[in-house]
Amino acid sequence: MISCMELRQLRSFVVVAEEMNVGRAATRLHLTQPSLSRQIAALEHDLGVELFARVRRRFVMTAAGETFLAEAKDLLRRADEAVRAAQRTQRGELGTLRFRFVQSATFEVLPRILGGFRAAYPEVVLDLESLTTLRQTEALRDGRIDVGLLRPNTPAAGVGTSHRSSGERSGGTAVVQLAPGLASRVVSSDPLVAVLPARHRLAKRKRLRLEELAEDPFVFYSRASGPAVHDTIVSFCRVAGFTPRVEQEATDVQTIVSLVAAGLGVSLLISPTPPSNPDAVVYRELSDDLPPWQLSVVWSPDNRSPVLARFLEVL
Repeated sequence: MISCMELRQLRSFVVVAEEMNVGRAATRLHLTQPSLSRQIAALEHDLGVELFARVRRRFVMTAAGETFLAEAKDLLRRADEAVRAAQRTQRGELGTLRFRFVQSATFEVLPRILGGFRAAYPEVVLDLESLTTLRQTEALRDGRIDVGLLRPNTPAAGVGTSHRSSGERSGGTAVVQLAPGLASRVVSSDPLVAVLPARHRLAKRKRLRLEELAEDPFVFYSRASGPAVHDTIVSFCRVAGFTPRVEQEATDVQTIVSLVAAGLGVSLLISPTPPSNPDAVVYRELSDDLPPWQLSVVWSPDNRSPVLARFLEVL
């Protein structure tokens, strides 16, 4: 391991080699000439080779010095790079951000957030993966990820509707508590929308009621891929007076939209929804008084990652 003193000796050697004059080199290094001469002598002693010699009253570099000079410059360059990298990492300009997100964030909020962060810190590595809210919460609690983009507030069936229950409320939303110690910031509040084949009997309507879909087959999230979303949407339908008849299940939003476009049924999705061909599938607002789904950025205040700190500043 090269100590700080040895690095100073290498720098002194390189300057002497560039000037080929101890006096001028000492001036550049802000050292006295005797001090610089002692550094070079100590370096030669440590290496066991002669780096400079006097030939006919001229100061010249030996063959060993020529070889050592190229290696010394490379070593100093890499040392400087290591210092800069460490400093940039401490400032959050380098490193990795472990970021997880729910699927319904991918069509608007995720591109906006990540686009802004990428523009500000282009050299940070983004470790990205789609993950359910429950699994994100567990990963945040265990320190396996830095940031979650999730829906911690699951709307309660009957809350905010004409069939209002006496359930817990927070601005029309039943709050599912995050793991203790996690911090969050709401970035979006999104309604549920109906997804219809373009030739559906209600496709020309701008808005419709949930109960008008009671006789339709449904394309739904598989419960295993998102039990909270699945169960909540089913509960909304039951409050509206029916249990949805699920004909097809899928694990992602794009597949659900494709199956609806193929005429296999209707669906209910959290907006924003993926871009689609309006000649194949349409999205329609619901006139039911349903609470929105909050989308939040969640992190642990105990996470001291400089990259996380920079991300929160950009957010």
